[in-house]
Amino acid sequence: MAKILHNFPLFWYFVCQAKRSVSRTAGTCFAEHTPSWHLWAGDTMLVSALPSLLLLLLNLLPCVRTTRPPRVYLSYRDLMESRSARSFTFGFNTSDYRILLLDQDQDRMYVGSRDYVLSLDLGNINREPLIIHWPAPLNRHKECLMAGRGRADECYNYLRVIQPLNRTHLYACGTGAYQPQCAVIYRGWRSEDYMFRIVPSSLESGKGRCPYDPKQENMATLIDGVLYAGVQVDYMGTDSAIFRTMGHKPPIRTEQYDSRWLNDPLFVGSLVVSESSFKEDDKLYILFRERSLEGENGPAVLSRIARVCLNDEGGLRSLVGKWTSYLKARLVCSVIGQDGVETSFDQLRDVFIQPTHDKQNPLIYGVFTTLGSVFRGSAVCVYSLADVRAAFNGPFAHKEGHGYQMTAYSGKTPYPRPGACAGGFSVPRNRSSRNFGEDVLRFVRTHPLMYSSVYPVNRRPLLLLSDASYTYTSIAVDRVPAADGEYTVLFLGTDRGTVQKVMILPRGTKETESITLEEVEVFKVPSPIRNLRISSKRHQLYVSSDVGVTQLSLHRCSRYGDSCADCCLARDPYCAWDGKGCVRYTPSPSRRSRRQDVKHGDPLRQCRGYNTQVDRGISERLQIGVEGGSVFLQCDTHSPLESVTWLLQREGSQHRREVRLAGIDGGAVLRSVQASDAGVYTCTGTENGFRRSRGKIRLNVLPRDLLEKLTAAPTLAPMPAQCLPPRRPRPRASQTERN
Repeated sequence: MAKILHNFPLFWYFVCQAKRSVSRTAGTCFAEHTPSWHLWAGDTMLVSALPSLLLLLLNLLPCVRTTRPPRVYLSYRDLMESRSARSFTFGFNTSDYRILLLDQDQDRMYVGSRDYVLSLDLGNINREPLIIHWPAPLNRHKECLMAGRGRADECYNYLRVIQPLNRTHLYACGTGAYQPQCAVIYRGWRSEDYMFRIVPSSLESGKGRCPYDPKQENMATLIDGVLYAGVQVDYMGTDSAIFRTMGHKPPIRTEQYDSRWLNDPLFVGSLVVSESSFKEDDKLYILFRERSLEGENGPAVLSRIARVCLNDEGGLRSLVGKWTSYLKARLVCSVIGQDGVETSFDQLRDVFIQPTHDKQNPLIYGVFTTLGSVFRGSAVCVYSLADVRAAFNGPFAHKEGHGYQMTAYSGKTPYPRPGACAGGFSVPRNRSSRNFGEDVLRFVRTHPLMYSSVYPVNRRPLLLLSDASYTYTSIAVDRVPAADGEYTVLFLGTDRGTVQKVMILPRGTKETESITLEEVEVFKVPSPIRNLRISSKRHQLYVSSDVGVTQLSLHRCSRYGDSCADCCLARDPYCAWDGKGCVRYTPSPSRRSRRQDVKHGDPLRQCRGYNTQVDRGISERLQIGVEGGSVFLQCDTHSPLESVTWLLQREGSQHRREVRLAGIDGGAVLRSVQASDAGVYTCTGTENGFRRSRGKIRLNVLPRDLLEKLTAAPTLAPMPAQCLPPRRPRPRASQTERN
């Protein structure tokens, strides 16, 4: 043990090798795959068993359900050739594209980038885009460079806020080379007006509305002419706040320089919810992550959800100009191993708000990642707003002093309960927060954190990604009607520049299974995905990164294959077999001939009459091998989930038997071929219990001595001289052929 601890890099080599041995199938544990290693150190030092400490670490890692490989993977070139995607092609000197607003009523998408604001058509992002060039003032750009801020191109105007002010105007803000500025943009009554310009008289300071530093994440939403923003307020980035500005309501913010309220936060998203029949109960929920204050034994960063009342006016004597309704709770996204040890995903990266039939209870989908470098993973957790409310209605967290642990507050809670909205259901007679007693305000100031955490639905992640070379960065969610029900489809952006499409399949009341339908490269130059926005109306997904914006269809059904079985096994709720091909599924009683089985994916039941047509298309190919040599037998499958079996029918035999061959990508290899290996090889693929032929190869084996005689024998007669045919003029290559 002492040698292992002394040789620390060697010890972590063991850990990394153990991680790499994890199977990517469901329900696989690290501790189940701990074989003996043979490691040479010096001359002949044999390590035949793991140290006890390493076994302990391996047992601490949880048994998790991870995603399967995608059924279809498309490179950027394949995606463009499918004619199901478009990249924004107008070239100008900019970067850092962010989709800030999707307006399906006006059929426009508004994108902010470095020094530019773009208005793009949702149907075709390259159709007559409207562009505003909005750079930082030249003198401000020079001042920023002189202050030493231009090492990472910060001294430009990075657009970070675009919100609808009314039907004809937008409100936009940019960093302004470390001097935030905001303005009103006129966009016209209709998208057909093609109006898009800044109102010159509207330019104003963006302090408290937009961050100074373009690397700082922010949150902003405009509600009834009032702007709510989560930003870093000062030049140095030391004062973070949730601000309310503009409109008819007084300015208000979180307590300044109080780490109990906010501790170096990074804002991710927000949502507005009407919580009762009382309009006074309307609340804004803010999602962010921040440095932890829970204690030295806890994680360094925690994910939070906070809320404030929209009608909050601050206090009269205490908390003047500060929120009196501000509360926050921890968001937990974790998985518990078989030994009971909990592994947490503490870094909230992105959120998607999914409306439900109950407007007061939308679902919150969050993408989380881990902090450590040894175990790298991502998770998607789903939260019910009812569970969020339960945490805010529970006990408050209390800490006696520095070095103490958080406990549930057991003293007397003042009335009205801290966090209640003035004039709301629980406080109908108190019409303003300025009428709250000093005991309520003092309690709010010192106890903004709730003791109970918010756990995801079913207290487990919806999706896990572990032991991968990439992480998830963003999310969009769609609810898709199919022939056998309604299904949730996740679109997940990654830090390697791809978008994965994952279908969630229910397995009982609490269990689910994730099926990765496809993964596509959406940019020519790979870049981490920043934003995903979805339009169910147009069946389009919009993706942004540092290098550009891409629009792609939600489905590419024909890529699954040209048979009914391929379409059915894909289990894509967007797709169905119409008798001729795999096409988009449209719920309609008049289209009963379409075959679809998302729940079971059973071609034997759904594709009767079509399966025999697939086997008829398999033709036998002749292949010749040489005795003692190697032969590659080709077998193409349409899915990485398909298991391949080889059957051999020897010469003169009427029976086929299964043989084990060394499988590689695209087929198998026969090494040291003998005459007894000759015969007909049939490649069969099996997926979800459905078995079919993928290819037939008749292998003839030539004796090596015969080949040597043929190659060594001299030519018996010279070949007659032949005149070469006249050369034909070579046609000139077109421009596309040259490229």
